[in-house]
Amino acid sequence: MRIFIVEDSRLARQELRTLLAAIPDADIVGEAAELAPARAAIDQLAPELLLLDVELPGATGFDLLDQLEHLPLVVFTTAYDQHALAAFERNALDYLLKPIAPERLEAALAKARGRLRPAPAAAAPPAAVKGADDMVFLRDGERCWFVRLGDIAGFESCGNYAQAWFDGQRPLINRTLTALEERLDPQLFFRASRSHLINLRWVQGIQPWSNEGYRVSLRDGHQVEVSRRQARLLRERLEL
Repeated sequence: MRIFIVEDSRLARQELRTLLAAIPDADIVGEAAELAPARAAIDQLAPELLLLDVELPGATGFDLLDQLEHLPLVVFTTAYDQHALAAFERNALDYLLKPIAPERLEAALAKARGRLRPAPAAAAPPAAVKGADDMVFLRDGERCWFVRLGDIAGFESCGNYAQAWFDGQRPLINRTLTALEERLDPQLFFRASRSHLINLRWVQGIQPWSNEGYRVSLRDGHQVEVSRRQARLLRERLEL
């Protein structure tokens, strides 16, 4: 299990390394004491599990989660119990109070193993990928639409829902952005960031933006920021 430690205390990092050394499948791929280097290393190393302190210099562990492109599983490690509710609202796997007992850390890693390697189930046939000419049924409350997929300019994440953009409408769909991405033709829809999935046929303009990313203008007026990591993939997708 690939583990990254974010902890501002050198002694606390050493204690975690000592505890993890006794767990055979625990592989520490990196560690950081502050938000900025942690964010860069996590995006590059793509760990499976994050051991994350709540209190960081000038920031919190929650701030770090808000800035990550792809979220690993998260176990909070902290000396304070008042952040537990906020942690579990962020879908934390566990919340460990310092000093961390070895059996509590092992139990948290056991939860992570269960998430990362679920019990095998009967294979279901993969859902057919939908392309530009496919018609899709959308429903938001009492309102319904039957829309050609190519006419949808993009989707925006809204928690466990996604908002579709088409013909001046913005209905909420009961699917996450990741679930939608798996169903849509990757040659048509591009994951611009953690929050946006855009229809490449609707791209009207691209300009350099902050942190080596791009800002993409769509024909319907939407402007979407493309993260640095995804900017490289977008160039590869659009270049001759």
